[in-house]
Formats: sequence, C-alpha cells, structure tokens
Amino acid sequence: MRKNTPIPAEIVDKVVANSGIKEVGKASIREIKRLINDIENASGEKFVRMEMGIPGLPACKIGVDAQIEALKNGIAYLYPDIDGTPELKKEASRFVKNFIDLDVSPEGCIPTVGSMMGGMAGFMTFVRARKERDTTLFIDPGFPVQKQQHRVLGLKYETFDVYHHRGEKLEAKLRSYLDKGNIHTIMYSNPNNPSWICFTDEELKTIGKLANEYDVFVFEDLAYFGMDFRRDISVPGQPPFQPSVGKYTDNYALLISSSKAFSYAGERIGMLVLSDKLYHRQFPDLVPYFNTESVGRAIIYGAVYAMTSGTSHSAQYALAAILKACNEGRYNYLDDVREYGEKARIMKKMFTDNGFYIVYDKDVDKPVADGFYFTVAYPGMTSAQLIEEFLYYGVSAISLGITGSESTEGLRACVSLVPRSMFPKLEERLRKFKENHA
Repeated sequence: MRKNTPIPAEIVDKVVANSGIKEVGKASIREIKRLINDIENASGEKFVRMEMGIPGLPACKIGVDAQIEALKNGIAYLYPDIDGTPELKKEASRFVKNFIDLDVSPEGCIPTVGSMMGGMAGFMTFVRARKERDTTLFIDPGFPVQKQQHRVLGLKYETFDVYHHRGEKLEAKLRSYLDKGNIHTIMYSNPNNPSWICFTDEELKTIGKLANEYDVFVFEDLAYFGMDFRRDISVPGQPPFQPSVGKYTDNYALLISSSKAFSYAGERIGMLVLSDKLYHRQFPDLVPYFNTESVGRAIIYGAVYAMTSGTSHSAQYALAAILKACNEGRYNYLDDVREYGEKARIMKKMFTDNGFYIVYDKDVDKPVADGFYFTVAYPGMTSAQLIEEFLYYGVSAISLGITGSESTEGLRACVSLVPRSMFPKLEERLRKFKENHA
C-alpha cells in the first residue's frame, strides 16, 4: 500500500480498477488522458499534464483575423480548389524559400487537413509508385500515429532507433535496409518527436545522398518548424535556415504544420510540399489507382480528393496571412514559441535535480536542445512502472515504447500544457517521488 503520496493511493487504485485498463504502463495516449481526467475528478487534484502534444499558446492573431474576414466575406459557401487557394500556394512557396532556402513552385505546395492528412496522402501515393517497393522506413523514435496510418491502410513499414546510429554510423544503418530493394520512402521528423534530437547537416547530406543512389523518396516532417532554438531562423531570406534534406536531394516531400509553430492546431491546416522534380515524376504503376502517372496529380486529384476534396477554405486564408506576415518580416513566430524551450530548460532541471535522467540527452556530441518535448527516466524503473507510479504523484507522460524507441526505461514529456504556475507543484511532487524511491 502506497502511503503519503500527493494523490491518495486508494483513489488512484479505485479509478484504475474501474477503468478497464489491464496494464496502465501499456495504455495508449488517449487511455492515459481519460484515466487522468477521472483521477482528477475523483481526487480534486490537478495533474501536471505532459502526456499530450498540444499547443499551449494562443493562436496567431494574424491568422484568426484573416479567417474571420474570409468568413464574413462569404467564403464558407464555396468549395475550395483541391490543390489550394492561389494566395496560400504563393506564400507557402515564398516561405519555403525564405526559411529553408529551397526553391519550390507554388503548384507543389498543397494545403492539407493538418500534417496528419499530408502524411497519409503521401503514404497512399508513394507506396503505389513502384510495385516492387512496398515498405516505408521510419527513422525512429517518431510520431506513433504515422505507423497507425500504415496499419489502417494495410501498408508495410520497418523501423530502427537512430540514437546509436548518429553521425558517420547512419549511412551503414540506412544501407542495411535500402539494400533490400523494398523501401520506397524514408520518413523522419526534425526536430524529432519525441526525443527532440535534430539531425546535423552531415546526417541530412547522408540521407540525401542515399535517396539519390537508391532512388527512394524522403518524407521530412517539419511539425516543429524552426523550433531548434539553438539557431535563429526567424529572419526571412537570411541564414541560418531550417535544415532540410532538400539541400541534398530532389526526391523530397515536406510536411509543414501550422499547429505548433503558429499555435493554429484547432483549424487543422498544414502544407504538403513536393519538390518540383518529385511533383512531375512519372510512374506508370500509379495509373490503376490514380488514373495518372504524375506524382503531384496523383496526390492532389487522387489521394487528397478521395479523402477530403480539399481543405477548409477559411483556414487557408488564415495560413496564407500568417505565412505572408512571416515572409514580409512583420511577424516573428519564434518570439512566441521560444517559451517552450525556456520551460523545457527549467523542467528538465527539476527532474534531474530529483534523481531522474534524460534518456535522449545528446545530438551526436552536443547536448540535445530544449524544446517542445524531452525524455526522462528514473533509475531501476521501466517506462511502464514509471507511468503507473506517476499516477500517485499527479504527473503524466507517455511511454517511449510506443514511439519506436528501443529504450525500456523512458517517458516522453511535453512542456506545452504545463503553466509556469504549476512549476512549484511539479518540483514538490518530484521531490516527494525521490524521497519515496531513494
């Protein structure tokens, strides 16, 4: 029987028993969220919520004002063009040039219902391009739902944890998969969810070189665009730029989200950006599924059309206005989201001061950046044990195991929904945890 815990043990035990969850340590993110809601209601105590990757800042006002104006002008009655409004496509093309230093035509900038839909449209198309290539390679740890998309679609994937294959080791590891001849796409996020590691330019060069050599697509998820706060990419048209594999191969597709960088998650608007070469590549194997050999047309008039017939019309006006303000230097979006990095720096120290350690702690030979996520573990406890134990201390996170990590002793913590006003309570609960687990 646990005694002297911040959340009374009898309350936690009762809620868990009634939840129907057999093993809390193996529960999904949504099951954990519901369980914590129930414990909060039963105990009257608020948790330090770190399980959900949800923006914790107000939505960009520029976007809100533009969307309201579009709705007032009657745009809601009209279907949007499937490939996107001209203004958004133009500003997206400019944004990619200004902040990544890549030249892409507006036609390859495709609005989607968040990056989630952009990823799914890409997977549905890339797997059909060549019959002999039926497998996606995930450089993990990564976003769990992209693998769920593969399971829903009945698609194959392989995966490896990159942490022990950084730098010069990455090439040999990638070749071990690419030599099989079944890989159509390499997928990764940068900065990485959940570990917050960021690929170096040399690593991106390696990925690009192998993409050219093996003629595979590279899907680069930039959900946390520019949020490696160790470099300031906020000035349009001036280096440093957001690192991208697009510097080293033309076989790339980018996912650019408005959810985190612009805190515009609720309107589900993102961009799928195809290089000019990839947009116009021709694959006869696409025809039975999309009635075209063109990758760009297959994605737009095949996958996107079949899923949603386009993206929220008014939200496109919102994102166009945000990107335009960024392109013109009127809006520095990093000024807002730097708060995540500051909070991560403070919270990580609270954990390490109380006996915890950071699982993914290095970017090759440098300390990992402070950002939207960090990874944490406690000596001698598995991730499943730590998740369960945290329930009694009013702290929540998710297991690294569901992200493709090889670590059995780690959790992903998201800083966004932890207000600074909760910091004293977090520190107090971590101190109590240390006392009880010395």
